[in-house]
Amino acid sequence: MSTPSTFRAWVIDRSEGKNDVELKTLTPDDLPHEGDVLVRVLYSSLNYKDGLAVTGKGKILRRYPIAPGIDLAGVVEESSSPRYKPGDKVILTGWETGETYWGGYSQYVRVRSETLVPLPDGMSPKHAMSIGTAGLTAMLSVMALEKHGFDKEREVVVTGAGGGVGSLSVILLSRTGCKVVASTGRQELHDWLKECGAQEVIGREELSRDGNPLESGRWGGAVDTVGGKTLAGILRGVALHGTVAACGLAGGATFTTTVFPFILRGVKLIGIDSNYCPNDVRTEAWNRLGELLDEQTLDKLTQVRPLSEVPELSEEILAGRIRGRVVIDVQS
Repeated sequence: MSTPSTFRAWVIDRSEGKNDVELKTLTPDDLPHEGDVLVRVLYSSLNYKDGLAVTGKGKILRRYPIAPGIDLAGVVEESSSPRYKPGDKVILTGWETGETYWGGYSQYVRVRSETLVPLPDGMSPKHAMSIGTAGLTAMLSVMALEKHGFDKEREVVVTGAGGGVGSLSVILLSRTGCKVVASTGRQELHDWLKECGAQEVIGREELSRDGNPLESGRWGGAVDTVGGKTLAGILRGVALHGTVAACGLAGGATFTTTVFPFILRGVKLIGIDSNYCPNDVRTEAWNRLGELLDEQTLDKLTQVRPLSEVPELSEEILAGRIRGRVVIDVQS
């Protein structure tokens, strides 16, 4: 398919101290020129960081003008890199995409070949964006628990379980044989989370309340997407030699704890970085995601929305009204 003379993209510019967000009609010459691969974007996704960028409620964007969207999946149109040729299907998440570099809310992007990952066999671009950064972060969290050790005989808790990272973590952990407890502040999601694989669902207040420096070691491990007092509450209840994968801050960027879980139980707190994760680790994670997640499962988790609705959806995700994953049909 030849590159059209014009295409659409959400473009954010800044003037008088605030962001201006506009759905523009552009030409290929309007794209930034860094990058050796031109990709026709088929699908993107909606993440919490995207909501912050589009609404201007977070300091996410590092240059202007820019197209936001930290995820994309599409087809190579042009390439001067030996790694890819026209027609190859590719995924791009992280690497400051949609922050410093032109992002996925654009029907075409020019990207650096070293930031791309080949679409795994049997995975569609839509499937890939149902997973997106959220699924990659969830898989990296599970891989961190496996690498650093946790007690699979005990329960593993997932916080913020109603969101993209949380719900995918519940599914992945349950499919690797873990007994998963999902934590959420939304009562209406309890039955849905059990359908995702949670054996039990608890309210977020059970983890965010004040408590003793150490509590009974209920958790063999944890995936925490919330941070703040919730992370402190988890650490108090992790069993001997358990691991906590920390990958979010929806509940706050700071927390107060003691050294007791670390020096008396050998608890490990591991940070998950999906933005700058090396490509060999990304490839391993994407291949495992392809093995563990099928399209039927992801369809139940996902809603597909057109490119035009990005601003409204950004407000929705920041307000905590999004369940699961939102895929953006960029060509619609």
